[in-house]
Amino acid sequence: MALGAVETKFHTSGVVRLTKPQLVGTMIGLVLAMLLAALDQTIVGTAEPRIIASLSGFNRYPWVATAYMLSSTMAIPIVAKLTDLYGRKWFFLGGSALFVLTSALCGAAGNVGFIGLDGMNQLILFRGLQGIGAGVIMGLIFVIVGDIFSPAERGRYQGFFSAVWGLASIFGPTLGGWLTDHISWRATFYVNLPVGIIAIAAIYFEFPDIRPTALRRELDWAGIISLTACVVPLLLALTWVTEFGWASPRVESLLIWSALMLLVFLRAETKAAEPLLPLTLFKDSVISTCSICIFVLGAGMFGVIIYLPLFMQGVLNVSATQSGTLMTPMMLGAVTGSFLGGQMTYRLRGYKIPGILGSTLVAAGMLTFALMDASTSRLHVVAGMIMGGLGMGFLNPVYTVAVQNVAPRHQMGAATASTTFFRSVGSTVGIAVFGSVLLTHYRNEFNQGVPSGTPSDALQLFSNPLLLMQMKPQLESVFGRLTGGLDLMNTLMFNVRTSLTHGLHLIFVCSTVIMAAAVVMNIFLKNVPLRAHHQPAPAEPPVH
Repeated sequence: MALGAVETKFHTSGVVRLTKPQLVGTMIGLVLAMLLAALDQTIVGTAEPRIIASLSGFNRYPWVATAYMLSSTMAIPIVAKLTDLYGRKWFFLGGSALFVLTSALCGAAGNVGFIGLDGMNQLILFRGLQGIGAGVIMGLIFVIVGDIFSPAERGRYQGFFSAVWGLASIFGPTLGGWLTDHISWRATFYVNLPVGIIAIAAIYFEFPDIRPTALRRELDWAGIISLTACVVPLLLALTWVTEFGWASPRVESLLIWSALMLLVFLRAETKAAEPLLPLTLFKDSVISTCSICIFVLGAGMFGVIIYLPLFMQGVLNVSATQSGTLMTPMMLGAVTGSFLGGQMTYRLRGYKIPGILGSTLVAAGMLTFALMDASTSRLHVVAGMIMGGLGMGFLNPVYTVAVQNVAPRHQMGAATASTTFFRSVGSTVGIAVFGSVLLTHYRNEFNQGVPSGTPSDALQLFSNPLLLMQMKPQLESVFGRLTGGLDLMNTLMFNVRTSLTHGLHLIFVCSTVIMAAAVVMNIFLKNVPLRAHHQPAPAEPPVH
């Protein structure tokens, strides 16, 4: 009876069996950590003008986001594999503590005199370190969910966490603007401290420290170094493509180096006793198909999202504030889709139908965008956003659930992290490729419509449409000094609108084709029934 009484205390069906108090505390910690990571990617953007005014260094500000992206992307696969070897709890706590500490340092940027850097370089350094903490958090949340719940239950909980991410993305810019206007831009970082401390305390007291045994705890240093040497140059090259072009020496050299390091990494993984990213995982058709699908989703969907505000501002003449508001339907659709997709996965005990439905909705949303032109109504744009957002929400839990359902228990962290990793790289590739296509088409068409006699220095202001909408006051000042300058500016702005319309149309058409291919891949995705309880294979290492 004593054993039975103890057994009734457990409420979760995963390998980590939590009591109800433990489950409540752990979920609070995970949700708050998710909020931190999600808010941090949106809340700071609205403070950008104040940060630049306070710290100067306008030309270095893009590195604030780039440093964060590089470090967070690289942290995901490395830390996830380490937790397969040494357990989740202390890595998650360490990543959360690092995130909180570096949030405080970001808020103090410019006032930390002992490191010998100016304010902007301090912020870049601290954001890079903060990205490591964010990568740990994002890389482990869904792994821990996989530990706690059985495969059949994971979908609805992972859908819930994806919905939390979407809600944070919606309210982040508003909260960031309010904090910046009423307190200080530094408050957008300091707000992480109390929330982070509560999250750390909840995980520390309620999530058990369960570590795998009977494993060779041998770090794959060759894999870690070669993967870092591959991915960091790749992401840098893709970040610089829109500014310097594919043929520039810096982009070409980084891409060549990245390709060489990829070969070194693949070779290292075949030799490692405990590979960082076990290549044997991809022999499973479910994992290999999901990896391709998640990469395609990142490139086709997330790569387009960044250019929708440009269409609204540059083609539909919507203000920057209104274009941000118009993105809300997409995020609300993603929140709704995440919740519905998670519930559908749970009730159907399968992930294939939500995958097909989600990819079809995303493809329909992309097709709606492809049909837009200069006369498109805002309602048309919103309809495309809702469909795309719903589809993205349906897909969010699908691939993680599918991968976790077939991955060996002792490789759960590496397998789960691969989905986040491929999505991140895919979105970066999509942004770079689509941006290159847009700029090439835009410049060719724009140059053909420039009136003869237009001053060359004035034309330089029109070279990059991604920045053009922010430079209208400067344009009016430059052209206001020319005879007939305002009429010439209006002619050039009409030319901009036409060139942007055609360039963005090409992007949306390409994305439609990509997402149509994703529908086909989801149709052929093997639907392995989801287990209602955790059933460790005999070969899996025991836990204590």
